[in-house]
Amino acid sequence: MEPLEQRTIAKVSARLVPFLIVCYFVAYLDRVNVSFAALTMNKDLGLSASAFGFGAGIFFLAYFLFEVPSNLFLERVGARKWIARIMFTWGVLSGGMAFIGGETGFYVVRVLLGIAEAGFFPGIIFYLTLWFPAVYRARIIGYFMAAIPLSTVLGAPISGLLLGLDGIMGLKGWQWLFIIEAAPSLILSVVVLFYLTDRPADATWLPPQERAWLVRRLESEHAHRTSRHNLSVWQALLNPKVLALSLVYFGAVATNYGLSFFLPQIVKAFGLTNFQTGLVSALPYAVGVVSIVWWGHRSDRLRERRFHASFALAVAATGIALSTMFDNPVLKMLALSIAGFGIFGNLPVFWTLPTAFLSGAAAAGGIALINSIGNLAGFAGPYAMGAIKDLTGSYTGGLLGLSVLGFLAMTLVLVLGHDTSLEHAPEERPQRITP
Repeated sequence: MEPLEQRTIAKVSARLVPFLIVCYFVAYLDRVNVSFAALTMNKDLGLSASAFGFGAGIFFLAYFLFEVPSNLFLERVGARKWIARIMFTWGVLSGGMAFIGGETGFYVVRVLLGIAEAGFFPGIIFYLTLWFPAVYRARIIGYFMAAIPLSTVLGAPISGLLLGLDGIMGLKGWQWLFIIEAAPSLILSVVVLFYLTDRPADATWLPPQERAWLVRRLESEHAHRTSRHNLSVWQALLNPKVLALSLVYFGAVATNYGLSFFLPQIVKAFGLTNFQTGLVSALPYAVGVVSIVWWGHRSDRLRERRFHASFALAVAATGIALSTMFDNPVLKMLALSIAGFGIFGNLPVFWTLPTAFLSGAAAAGGIALINSIGNLAGFAGPYAMGAIKDLTGSYTGGLLGLSVLGFLAMTLVLVLGHDTSLEHAPEERPQRITP
């Protein structure tokens, strides 16, 4: 690596990645903290497992409908303004969850939360393609998406403690959980406006030579991709490979959300306190923090995507299936921790697949479509898990269903393949330096 490239990537990474991790940490915590609130909220509101699963998942139906328009709007107006808007509205609505009065209120606020948050994650993925050459993307996306398991590793024990605030100022513990955990997103929505820079050409915090190198490198990669796949937005949305990758992501998301929304309740059945439940529930996510960073970095280093994505999906599916074979809490959590390695190890590698052949507005639309279709599993997974639990009295059937979806996603990745040549621009000719 040339010193100029090394300096530039290091500065861009230091400037953007930690801040985006914090933003996504807060976003994901606000999205899934309902799983911990459910430990006491469901009884207070009279929610059955099916009703909770439907409410947890209906978020993603609204998310699906507004994802593509939101990301196209971000591409037009810039990430700084649009991400700030998203964070403010979801913070207000996440805090509003504290004041729902029953099943209907639960459904309504979850729908509004899905509308508010639509576009955040695919917007950030698209934003990262504007700043990082393809050879760095798996590790950078891995660092960013480490916020997902971190939100549970750190957020689970905190959520368990917040449930203990029951009775303060006449509010239930689960109400305090929603109120307190909504505050950071409201604060960050203001910070985003002043901190983020929309594109490298506007990065006055980079020295001119480094800024020029980054713009030139990214433009070269863009030209290389468009010479092979010059897609319009509509062509990207209807592209067979984009649609196939949407199905892959559906299986990957199903393994994640189907498990995460019910994991605290599975663990609580071991006979633990709320705080202990939070600690034990964090174990698969602690493994996920390691895998999401290491596996993405390994994929970049070896410049290989197909095996890394499919192997991780196979590990996720196998771990979930194995967990149904054990009643022993230690063995069950060991199997779920193995699943955690695969669930999170797959994510950063997966997102290198569409960004290898999509650019510009086509990338904004295609990434959003893949994420929106994939996140329909966020509705189907929790709803199916809850319905099967009510029907059978066990989570086994639901977990096995998630495992099957993981194996199907793995198979599709192997069938699709991946052209790694699309990730690398032709070598730039040395420029003549005029004295």
